[in-house]
Amino acid sequence: MKYMLSEIARICGGELLGEDLPVARVLTDSRNCSFGEEPLFVAMKGTNHDSHAFIGEMVRRDVKAFLAERKTQLPAGCGCVVVPSAIAALQQLAAHHRTRFKGRVVGITGSNGKTVVKEWIAQTAPDGVKLFRSPRSYNSQLGAALSLLMIEGDERFALIEAGISQPGEMARLERMISPDVVLFTSLGDAHQEHFASVEEKCAEKLLLALHAPKIIYHSAYEPLASMLREVYAAGHELHDAAAEA
Repeated sequence: MKYMLSEIARICGGELLGEDLPVARVLTDSRNCSFGEEPLFVAMKGTNHDSHAFIGEMVRRDVKAFLAERKTQLPAGCGCVVVPSAIAALQQLAAHHRTRFKGRVVGITGSNGKTVVKEWIAQTAPDGVKLFRSPRSYNSQLGAALSLLMIEGDERFALIEAGISQPGEMARLERMISPDVVLFTSLGDAHQEHFASVEEKCAEKLLLALHAPKIIYHSAYEPLASMLREVYAAGHELHDAAAEA
């Protein structure tokens, strides 16, 4: 990624304070030992933490560009985009960055096996085909946004994991990832406690495929398979891995 702070402010609806600086990577963990060039430190307030407390430390470590949820006194030479919600701003920036990518995006979701399938696809890609894959298990609301922002732009494919734990999350992931292909790995009991029924969880997962032209699934996983065929039979290219094995 390569943006000026003023671009980020415009995309995210934030206010730029201080210098308009270039940024090339996003940093959310102050414990990182290596920042790389032109880092953007994102400060956000969570349930059990508030990383605004580390802005001063980041300045001392020569970080100059920030995205924060409240105004903070910064020395000369620094710049900060102030937004109501840092995670929402990152998701807006990630969605914008996704629109600049001309390759194909494969969204991978399911109760289990997302990372294994992603790594398997990456390892079996033909020589000479450049692809991006989300690091480790970056599939949360934050992780998916960070993954998308790591796309350099000249890849032919991007493999992006999408994980949910409660209702309302997949719609936000779908808007960011906007996949060309969706691959469903499995359906299991993970995070079932946050859903009233298995069908409700299936419906939430299926939202990732809302606008995807191609969907790959396995008919062994019910009710996901039957719901998928019922909801997406028209307007989508469905591939049953069981039938095509």
